[in-house]
Amino acid sequence: MSAAKTIGKTIVLLILIVIMILAGLLWFDHLGVIEMRDTFDWFYKLIGLTPQTSVTVENPENIDLADLGNDRIKKIIEEYEIRSQELDKREENIVTREAQNEQMAQELDDRRIALEESEKTFNNERKRAEDRDANIRTRAEYLSSMPPKSAVDILLAMDDQDFIDTIRMVDKIAAESGSDSNVSYWLTLMPPERVAEITRKMEAKPQSIN
Repeated sequence: MSAAKTIGKTIVLLILIVIMILAGLLWFDHLGVIEMRDTFDWFYKLIGLTPQTSVTVENPENIDLADLGNDRIKKIIEEYEIRSQELDKREENIVTREAQNEQMAQELDDRRIALEESEKTFNNERKRAEDRDANIRTRAEYLSSMPPKSAVDILLAMDDQDFIDTIRMVDKIAAESGSDSNVSYWLTLMPPERVAEITRKMEAKPQSIN
């Protein structure tokens, strides 16, 4: 008889425990802590209650926009986008400046090359002029040391410009040494028409007769 009472009490306790567990599950479901709506839907309908539903992050479009956490996240995202745009703008400006610097460097390099070429050309022209003057001086000195008739034959064989440059150098050398020039005597030994042409060009003092 005692064993039957013990079994009976145990069964009652188990029933109470089950009832408490179910009651707890119903309460948590009603609060929205757990999702048991489908399981206890029949019970809610039986007692005329509407089960509590909750919005989860699985449906972000239904999140309350006034939520402080969401506002903070939105602000962070906006600040990040603004910062990203600023960085993109800075990078674009840097690329533009680099392109401008490269263009300026190329222009400066082109100018440097042009100046070097001009200087090279000038030096070559000066060297050629110096070489010509040296050759004319050597020729003038050589003619001055020759017999007049031989010197005249050589002068008559020259073109007019070389002729003029040579006799001018002879006069210059004579002036430097303080001696008399042979030019006047040479001209008396030449055909008058050639002397007239040379004299006319010398009076005009051209840089070049060509």
